[in-house]
Amino acid sequence: MNFTHDMSVLSLITGASVLVQLVMAGLLLTSVFSWYYIFVKVFTFKRAVKQADKFERDFWGGGDLNELFQRAINARDAAGSLERIFESGFREFTKLRKQPGQNIGVVMDGTRRAMRATYQREMESLESHLSFLASVGSVSPYVGLFGTVWGIMNSFRSLANVSQASLGSVAPGLAEALIATAMGLFAAIPAVVAYNRFAEDVNRLATRFDSFMEEFSNILQRQS
Repeated sequence: MNFTHDMSVLSLITGASVLVQLVMAGLLLTSVFSWYYIFVKVFTFKRAVKQADKFERDFWGGGDLNELFQRAINARDAAGSLERIFESGFREFTKLRKQPGQNIGVVMDGTRRAMRATYQREMESLESHLSFLASVGSVSPYVGLFGTVWGIMNSFRSLANVSQASLGSVAPGLAEALIATAMGLFAAIPAVVAYNRFAEDVNRLATRFDSFMEEFSNILQRQS
């Protein structure tokens, strides 16, 4: 986008009005935060899937439930979401089972509620900052368009004092204004793509956690 020295991107940005510069600065800052959260969530979901795979291999490998429970307690900080769901469910199951006069229905209801509470906390953690990416993807183009409209309006207002208008006199102002739209799209497109990808990852993990809770509940019920 280097047409001439005066029409370079840097010259157009520095020559834009103060309001348009503020819009572009805000969009640039928003884009930086978006990319930060994108990289954070990429590693978060990779770690969550890896931890879930490891725990499921141990769980379905025929290991003792008490041993898995103790391991989850000892490595709580490094435990994955699925392991924490298992820990909360097995802890509640063991506690309720020791109480006299409790039938199996009450024990299993309490176990499911404990797992569901942990499930909600884990999903909230996985979904953190996704709303920010969704907002950036939906709002940034309109913010950039606002800067463009303002810049174009100033360009046409400047023509009122010119006796003979030409494309050369209005082109710099239009180019300055259009950069705001380009920056809005630059901030929005990665955020939209990342949000859709992460939302799919969240749904996949949620289905996986739900299936585990149902299967684990059936195992505990059969053991009772």
